[in-house]
Amino acid sequence: MTHVVTDHCQDCRYTECVSVCPVDCFHGSDQRLYIDPEVCIDCAACVPMCPVRAITDSFDLDTGAAELVDLNRRRCTELPVVADKTDPLPTADARRQALGY
Repeated sequence: MTHVVTDHCQDCRYTECVSVCPVDCFHGSDQRLYIDPEVCIDCAACVPMCPVRAITDSFDLDTGAAELVDLNRRRCTELPVVADKTDPLPTADARRQALGY
């Protein structure tokens, strides 16, 4: 299995996770991040770094794990690697509060 970025990342795009990734498996759109399952080594270093708990092991998902892995895989082929921490989106604080974090 692999780690995946869930919809919690949408409209946040916190990048604390990319700064600890030893293999640069994160790719990003203007609104969120994705993990390349072919590159991720399942080290889990990124998991505690996400302030909105958007990263999880696909094994831990109750439903939709295969679809989420496929979404992450597909989007990573279309988007650039994000390897450096950047500022979150202007909507991140509101999104974080809405998620209860």
